[in-house]
Amino acid sequence: MGSLDLPQASSFKGGSENFLRDVLESILKTYLRKNLMANTVWELVQSVDNEKVSYDHFFFRTIKVDGYGIDSLSSFFTDYGYQVGGRLDFPKKHLHVLWLSPLDINVPGEGHGLGNGPLPRIVIAELLVDELSQESQIKYYYYLKPEGGKQAILSSTLGSLIWEKPTSTDFNQLAKESEYGAWALFHGYTLNHLAFAVHRLKHRFSDDKCVEEYFKEKGFKLNEDGGDVLKVSEDGLLLQVSLMSEKHEVEFADGVTETITASYIEFVQRLVLPEFKDVPHDEIKEFHRREGLEQASAYHIMESTRFRAQD
Repeated sequence: MGSLDLPQASSFKGGSENFLRDVLESILKTYLRKNLMANTVWELVQSVDNEKVSYDHFFFRTIKVDGYGIDSLSSFFTDYGYQVGGRLDFPKKHLHVLWLSPLDINVPGEGHGLGNGPLPRIVIAELLVDELSQESQIKYYYYLKPEGGKQAILSSTLGSLIWEKPTSTDFNQLAKESEYGAWALFHGYTLNHLAFAVHRLKHRFSDDKCVEEYFKEKGFKLNEDGGDVLKVSEDGLLLQVSLMSEKHEVEFADGVTETITASYIEFVQRLVLPEFKDVPHDEIKEFHRREGLEQASAYHIMESTRFRAQD
């Protein structure tokens, strides 16, 4: 029998790269549909000089209760070749954060977006519920029933809650101890924020300082937590700017209507590492640039969904 010309096996353990990109596209569309301000910014960036966007990372919030934590989402992405890049802990916020690095794939020089651009890093945070007060623990365990976390990726693509919508009383009580937790209980697995890869943009937004100036001029509220809009890593190679979340009027399970924060949008610029400073600009790849997250910057960026006055 003659040999068969079989298609080359996919390097994605879980299957097709196209399927992964379709899932990410659905998550993005749901996020933009539910967040008017983020959608406005997303369209604005692309409208300037016909800019072609790429994404640095997608950020999700989870609650560590009966399988609803980080693993409920990370398992899907690791099945598609994502690898653990690092972890951060935020004891004051009772949070643990994992970031995943995508499989190294061949991306055309002009590749952009989720269609044929670099895959975004995936960042997933989880609220360590067992570190909270007993009163808060009881409420989280009441809403998050066992086994529901298995549907996390579907929940994220649809923008629908797996659990029952909380009452305003429970939401506000939980927010006193953790705004993060209250936000996650109401919004579920909907994308918390996306971050543009500023270093891949070519025009007006190709530098975070220009991003800051542009959106200030346009009247957007920028995150100044920590004292500065521009968050710079200790080594000076990771620059971050985020807009404050817009606020939505929402209805809780008990019929009460209140205004709470939604999702937000961020701009990340990764500079070239010193050891690669002589690499020609048109040959620079992602691995030539500063990788990972910055503890202090990440702490302040998460305040972009703050909805209560600080003490």
